[in-house]
Amino acid sequence: MEPTDLEFLYGLENDTAVWHVGNTLTPYSRAVLKTYLENATLDIYTVKQLRLVICNPAHEAVGAIDLFDFDPLHQRAGVGVVVMAPHRGNGHAGEALQLLLNYCQNTLQLHQVYCTVTATNLASINLFQKAEFEKVGIRRDWLHTPDGWQDVVEFQRVF
Repeated sequence: MEPTDLEFLYGLENDTAVWHVGNTLTPYSRAVLKTYLENATLDIYTVKQLRLVICNPAHEAVGAIDLFDFDPLHQRAGVGVVVMAPHRGNGHAGEALQLLLNYCQNTLQLHQVYCTVTATNLASINLFQKAEFEKVGIRRDWLHTPDGWQDVVEFQRVF
């Protein structure tokens, strides 16, 4: 992430339509996000997470992809991806996910990655299944949203 990503990150983190994915309940200020960006260069082994900006061919920020809960002992991490509404369906998430999986397997030498997807998010379910993630379970009524309780699907990919 770059300091120039501040406005993009501000828009992404304050998009209430995706708050349920990250368990967010309050908006982020620019000051908080600026501090985050100043520390975003810290090593994944130190902060146990990595956030990368997804850019389109014109080098415009269109989304983000994350590694979180990085566990070097058990060689695993969680994966999250979000693409902003006007840029969805253009293959950005799939390309970013493939690049991240390559990094996880060949650079970080992880044994596995996992993710959680709302059961109604068919685009994300297809994204992870296409990337060879295996559905390993369903958590019933896991997320409380303005539309009611939602199930989530748990996915795992072992390298």
